[in-house]
Amino acid sequence: MTELRTQDLETWFSGPTESPLLIAGPCSVESPEQVLRTAEELKQNAPLSLLRGGVWKPRTKPGSFEGIGTEALQWLIDAGKAIGTPVTTEVANAQHVEEALKAGIDVLWIGARTTVNPFYVQEIADALHGVDVPVFVKNPIHAEVGLWAGAIERFRAVGVKHVAAVHRGFFSTAKHIYRNEPQWQLSFELRALLPDTKIVVDPSHIAGDRKLVPDICQVAMDMGMDGLMVETHWNPEIALSDAAQQVTPANLGAIVRDLKVNTTLPVAESNPELDALRKEIDALDDTLVGVLRDRFALVREIADIKEKEGLSVFRKDRWMKLVRERMEQGDESMTPEFMHELFSIIHKYSVNYQTTLVKKDK
Repeated sequence: MTELRTQDLETWFSGPTESPLLIAGPCSVESPEQVLRTAEELKQNAPLSLLRGGVWKPRTKPGSFEGIGTEALQWLIDAGKAIGTPVTTEVANAQHVEEALKAGIDVLWIGARTTVNPFYVQEIADALHGVDVPVFVKNPIHAEVGLWAGAIERFRAVGVKHVAAVHRGFFSTAKHIYRNEPQWQLSFELRALLPDTKIVVDPSHIAGDRKLVPDICQVAMDMGMDGLMVETHWNPEIALSDAAQQVTPANLGAIVRDLKVNTTLPVAESNPELDALRKEIDALDDTLVGVLRDRFALVREIADIKEKEGLSVFRKDRWMKLVRERMEQGDESMTPEFMHELFSIIHKYSVNYQTTLVKKDK
């Protein structure tokens, strides 16, 4: 086990993660006093490697606090200098890039609302052509790993040397304890596509509630993530944006001290009981595949009948009934949320398969 410690960014980007990177700071830079006080308390309480702060804040509704803007860049930079720590802010267009670089921001990050649009990402990437500044790319709002990987590749294509990913969870209409569903498997998929990419977890945006932040931080470490980006405010209750998910610097210090971090490579397990249980799971998985294959055989027969009778492939009432009934079968282990997601996927691909069959016969 190891403890988080302050790290040099160049070293962190260039080699194995000996200690996870800690990025922290307020959701929004609200005033010189607010960001400086937060920075100073962070320096006292946590092994901070990068001070974050939003200057331009893309909000869902007009009239919400959308950040101070360019003026706040200098406040963030001054706070970073006061504690001897590099700073990072979000950019959403080429003008933001120009202003951030002119002010002297050390690291840029791309928000989830920007990553979702390749046109926005390319505009920012073009503005960074030939510029040696690290970039962190948050996952897109919707669960599409291709967009995430594509955004990272766009920055690398213009010569950005250091590009990392930020896992901040994904939007979902299903009821969930989190603000954004973690869907950790998408980080694994990203690593499969881009094996050398460091991944930092943003527990604040996954949680949406500061009480959940410690557990998400620990899960991130258990999964071997390379760092954390935690929204931190000296007094979250008066924060102008995302107050509920920000923690105090003292609380962040406690979270970090309690983390169990294992940066050593996993060794092969040798446990006969585990081996036996895993063999049982493998056998059940084989059975599941067989059941699904039988289900899709029935789907094919249904498609034949629908085509002959001129019936619609998709029936909304059938889909709603199926998902509702399966959710009612949920329990503590297979939650209603899990059942909703599982059978929504099964029904989606059943409809896709029927559509493909009907098209082939025409």
